[in-house]
Amino acid sequence: DTAINILNESPIIDGHNDWPYQLRRHMKNSINDVDFLNQDFTKLYNGSHTDIKRLRDGKVGAQSKTSFQFWSCYCSCNAGGKDAIRIALEQIDVVKRYSASYPSTFQFVTTAAEIEAANSEGKIASMIGVEGGHMIDSSLAVLRMLFALGARYMTLTHSCDTPWYVHPLLATAFNTAKTTGLTDFGKLVVSEMNRLGMLVDLAHVSDATMRDVFETTTAPVIYSHSSARAICNHGRNVPDDILQLLKTNQGILMINFYNDYITCSPTANISHVADHFDHVKNVIGADYLGMGADYDGVQRVPDGLEDVSKYPNLIRELLKRGWSEEELKKITGKNLLRVMRAVEAVAQQQQTSNVLPDETWISDSLVASNCRT
Repeated sequence: DTAINILNESPIIDGHNDWPYQLRRHMKNSINDVDFLNQDFTKLYNGSHTDIKRLRDGKVGAQSKTSFQFWSCYCSCNAGGKDAIRIALEQIDVVKRYSASYPSTFQFVTTAAEIEAANSEGKIASMIGVEGGHMIDSSLAVLRMLFALGARYMTLTHSCDTPWYVHPLLATAFNTAKTTGLTDFGKLVVSEMNRLGMLVDLAHVSDATMRDVFETTTAPVIYSHSSARAICNHGRNVPDDILQLLKTNQGILMINFYNDYITCSPTANISHVADHFDHVKNVIGADYLGMGADYDGVQRVPDGLEDVSKYPNLIRELLKRGWSEEELKKITGKNLLRVMRAVEAVAQQQQTSNVLPDETWISDSLVASNCRT
């Protein structure tokens, strides 16, 4: 009962859900013939983690208050240098379409203030994250246009490199030690995201890029779906020394529920996920934690956290471990709202004129040579 009461007062804000990808994969974004209000999506495709009923059951939005979901707009690295921009636009379009088609359930938002304004209406506030820097095709202009369409974070990479960033797995293969971080153009991308008010997401990046971003950014950053490396030694997770940089930056680590990042094995349970929350809290405190489950983007999730209806189970587990109600309200939503407000404030300070930065060109040959997958 205490867990449910906490979520009624501070509903879940999840940093990463790949439902739009599944709508593209299984329905080709043809959503008009499906009744989202009553559809059990487990009947549409195997492995479904998300639908409206389960979102409500999981307290992602409640009757008296609302919350929001960052819907991930993702495309494969194979689309880099090809049709990644088109796919990004189509994914943004489908999020806007289902939000508009079910206005009693969803409200498309772009700011912390808009989330708060929707609070009294009991809706699930929908926000967009772009998962992968290959989706801007090395163009500041494209980055700005995605922001104008409503994208409010960008994961700097997915499982591939770009002309301005080398993915850590590829860095090993190509012996590119320091260049696993940002190039000068990559630093321009981060600076432009700061100026726009777009959250910089480090969920997929190398340690060197994490450090380069912390040296470059003037705003707090997020890890939209990563976990603690001290618990599971995987490159997608964050080591303790970089957690200290995150605390100094006042950003947020949103814990991923994927078994492989929780236990470094195919199996996990809710207690293992809680171990990651405990560890980060012990290292830097509860003010820098959130949830980024990665539902509908992974094949394996922990026992007890099978889909978006199961968030209350995690709150109950953390209550049993001695977490206070105020700490739990922070990780369910308050921490991310704090980060959003801070990023918006930095953007307001930096937007002192109507003159936008010029495009910085990267040669076609460089783009081609760096678009390995």
